[in-house]
Amino acid sequence: MSDNRNLLRTQQFPAVLLLLAAALGLLLANLPTFGPIDAVLGFHIAIPGTGIDLSIAHWISDGILAIFFFVVAMELQYELTRGELNSLSKAVQPAIAAAGGVLVPIGIYLLIAGEGATASGWPIPTATDIAFALGVLAVFGKGLPAAVRVFLLALAILDDIIGIVFIAVLFAHDLNWLYLLLALVGVAVFAVLSRLLPSKASALIVVAMIVVGVIVWALVLLSGIHATIAGVMLGLAIAQAPSMPTRHVLEPWVNGAILPIFAFAAAFVVIPQLALSALSPAFFGVALALPVGKIIGITAFGWVAVRVGKKGAPPALRLPDLLAAGTLGGIGFTVSLLLANLAFADDGATRDQAILGVLVGSLIALLLSAVIVTSRAAWHRRVTAASS
Repeated sequence: MSDNRNLLRTQQFPAVLLLLAAALGLLLANLPTFGPIDAVLGFHIAIPGTGIDLSIAHWISDGILAIFFFVVAMELQYELTRGELNSLSKAVQPAIAAAGGVLVPIGIYLLIAGEGATASGWPIPTATDIAFALGVLAVFGKGLPAAVRVFLLALAILDDIIGIVFIAVLFAHDLNWLYLLLALVGVAVFAVLSRLLPSKASALIVVAMIVVGVIVWALVLLSGIHATIAGVMLGLAIAQAPSMPTRHVLEPWVNGAILPIFAFAAAFVVIPQLALSALSPAFFGVALALPVGKIIGITAFGWVAVRVGKKGAPPALRLPDLLAAGTLGGIGFTVSLLLANLAFADDGATRDQAILGVLVGSLIALLLSAVIVTSRAAWHRRVTAASS
């Protein structure tokens, strides 16, 4: 059991698991199995007396995915306070590159699909899937300098922050300020409880934190803000001391169950039987903006960030290394799939095509990154061998 959990804490295996889950979802959606599985995903489960009534698909995207965002937020908190983003000097280069990795994909998407009903999909290609990107880097990047991983990690974390802001601001609806205020009070209670750990009553405190966390999730859902934001707020509020062991406990469950289940459900879309020219602009916008926009944006803005750095200091990353990071940044997947579901929540056909765009664009970026990262890693190994 412990070996399985250790495997789920690696960077390579969870990425493979995500890819297989998405492929399985896409495959089963286009076989006679579509009907029964679609019925299961559409089945509603309500909590009596609360007003909460969600389909299984929404329990996945609004419910258990909040745990993933809880873990992401704990990592954000660590990186902002003690990690790779805890000072301006550390954050400036990946921040500039992240800005390029958001602005250029948005521009490309709007050029392709910026008119009519598909215009609202512009946030979709802005995300980088940190698990996938680091997994591909771990598989193909042996020999690359550690600075590449540090840069990619910081870049992906900043991307997560931007994605969280998009989810919280753009996709809130009919805000109920009372529920939101009560949720914030719950977050404060959760923060206080976490600072009482460890103590003799640790078990009771942990149970209380779980109960408060569930209540906060329900209040955020009822407030009109997407429920995954509850996970973000709780992850940022938890005390640092218990956050590390909490992440360690939850990581195998997130990598081995929550993300694959979400990937399966999100990728469970029917491939439209249409000519290529008849596909929605949302498909082409996402499929091109993810790989192309991220590569151009991250590479170009990252190069500018290096050039405007300290005079006389050697560049942290060379241009080809930035190119490798840019291709990895184009693997959108998890957050992009969620954004596609949110952006076209009221238009199932466009939503499905945008999701296909996420899958195609991420696959293109994955294949490109495998080639470029492998080539760059081989170059660094040759240089190291020649100098030793």
